Amino acid sequence: MKKVITYGTFDLLHQGHVNILKRAKEQGDYLIVGVTSENYDEQRGKLNVMQSLFERIENVKKTGLADQIVVEEYMGQKIQDIQKYGVDKFVIGSDWLGKFDYLNEYCEVIYLDRTVGISSTDLRNSKNNILRLGVVGNGRIAKRFVKEARFVSGLEIEYVFGRNENRLSEFCKDYSLVGYDTDYDVFLEKVDAVYIALPHTLHYVFAKEALLKGKHVLCEKPITLSLDEAKELYTIAKENNLIIQEAIKTVYAPCFARLLSMVKSGVIGKIKDVEATFTKLINDKTLREYDLLSGGGSLTELGSYPLCLITKVLGTSPKKVIYTDFKDKETGVDLMNKTTLIYSNAIATSTVGIGVKKEGNCIISGTEGYIYIPAPWWKTEYFEVRFENQSKNKKVYVEFTDDGLRYEIADFLKAVNTKKETYKLTFDESLFISSVIDAYKNNGEFSFEKEYICLE
Repeated sequence: MKKVITYGTFDLLHQGHVNILKRAKEQGDYLIVGVTSENYDEQRGKLNVMQSLFERIENVKKTGLADQIVVEEYMGQKIQDIQKYGVDKFVIGSDWLGKFDYLNEYCEVIYLDRTVGISSTDLRNSKNNILRLGVVGNGRIAKRFVKEARFVSGLEIEYVFGRNENRLSEFCKDYSLVGYDTDYDVFLEKVDAVYIALPHTLHYVFAKEALLKGKHVLCEKPITLSLDEAKELYTIAKENNLIIQEAIKTVYAPCFARLLSMVKSGVIGKIKDVEATFTKLINDKTLREYDLLSGGGSLTELGSYPLCLITKVLGTSPKKVIYTDFKDKETGVDLMNKTTLIYSNAIATSTVGIGVKKEGNCIISGTEGYIYIPAPWWKTEYFEVRFENQSKNKKVYVEFTDDGLRYEIADFLKAVNTKKETYKLTFDESLFISSVIDAYKNNGEFSFEKEYICLE
């Protein structure tokens, strides 16, 4: 008797799941199905699982395809299950191509092509509201986004928009998407929400059109290069009961939330200074980061990260903002930028660079101690609370899984489902960050007296 085993969360069981189970069953005579426990899902970074373990097991039972069901509870269990049950074949979807090759030592590993164009349709016809999220752009960040989205339950990505058909075709093939469109209007008809991963100068146009067509928007940072454009987008969203959210992944990380809670609790006293650095050497001057017309430069490329931290800690009301930089003679973009924000009772410094390398750490200083976040602090998963009396020092660790984009995706999904803006990066905070970047681009003339809108 040939035994086959497969694993999955099987949350909101749909026809795509059933098809995988059927095809797995066809590989042998006896099918064992491993259903992940809540604890293991959390450990491996699977977010927003909607059904309990009992419900998911019952749904698998009802298919009549499983001869045996086991619960997967920890990393490494697959090897033990294969040995324990005498498994001949391990079967999994092609989304995980190559991930489980190590199991070839114990049994045959088979990757099955995903069934495309079916799961979200079936789910939307049921009581479950699954978000159809379309990807606008097919570059580096879009590829990472699609990979991370598979860890978030409650949404489906089936379509991508772009201009280059060859690249789009490859993108669909690589990530098992249904298809692509080069016509934005046609693309928008197929989705409920969009993730915009385009050059900075295109964010406003594509976000605005999506909002006017009634689509929710998750947009890469900076959301726009103009404060007025950012205000307009948020106003359109509010007037149409839509969500628009800026994708600064740091603010959605679990450890970052823990960090802010400790800062606000007063554990290090009153905050007097914040210093955050983010540099990334980019030597190829043909890339958009070196093109002024495409919004190139260190502040526009990296400034959103330290500015969001400063904003979350000290707020949106500095008395003065001072910019210091040095620029590339050939392209005119800022290779390094130091932005100093002077508040009534504190000072903050954002240092970013694409042509300079510095230690990418962060220090939040208070009257009773300080918090140190080692590089890369923007992937916050560990920080230390330090005091004059070192015996009181504390180390805090909260896992930041893989690329971390799954956290912003899950938060966006929650905002869409509840129709409430996220507290993790509010409209006003996002607008403030836009104002700092906008002022720098307009000869560094920052004035907090500029009118801000408050969206509640």
